[in-house]
Amino acid sequence: MGRSRYLITEPDKPHFMTCTVLEWLPVFTRPETFNIIVDCWRYQQQHAGLKLYGYIILENHLHFIAQAPDLRHCVDSFKSYTARQLIDYLQAQQATRLLDRLRFAKRAHKTDREFQFWEEGVHAEWVFNEAMMREKLDYIHYNPVKRGYVNLPEHWRYSSAGHYAGMAGVLEVAAW
Repeated sequence: MGRSRYLITEPDKPHFMTCTVLEWLPVFTRPETFNIIVDCWRYQQQHAGLKLYGYIILENHLHFIAQAPDLRHCVDSFKSYTARQLIDYLQAQQATRLLDRLRFAKRAHKTDREFQFWEEGVHAEWVFNEAMMREKLDYIHYNPVKRGYVNLPEHWRYSSAGHYAGMAGVLEVAAW
């Protein structure tokens, strides 16, 4: 994981996390890019014991509350796999302006790659009680409302808000 004061302190307990695209670049603007994230989470749910309690994917970052037997490994794998898939997608789409920024802004110590997709770290916060879970879920779900993208949280397709409103979502969410 990156250099951050926010650490996964209890690796088998739920944590609220944020992953940000390098330089806050707007990458999640097409269904294909959202699907890379969703498919990776779905795979981790089936094969790595990942429990997602809430999530949202916005154009340049995502928030999620997750728990796994080895959450650090899940997050590292998630970021590595999705970065590779998203860069491959951007190359296939010839998104040269985005790729140029991901190449230019890459951290100098990242000598093993041409691009860096994610900012370092995940801004992890241990969710240790019901009140904090509710606070973090509300923060996640109301994010697109505050930005003026939708009027109701459950209208944002790439969010768990619909699940909590009794609607089917794009991804299964675990009960808290």
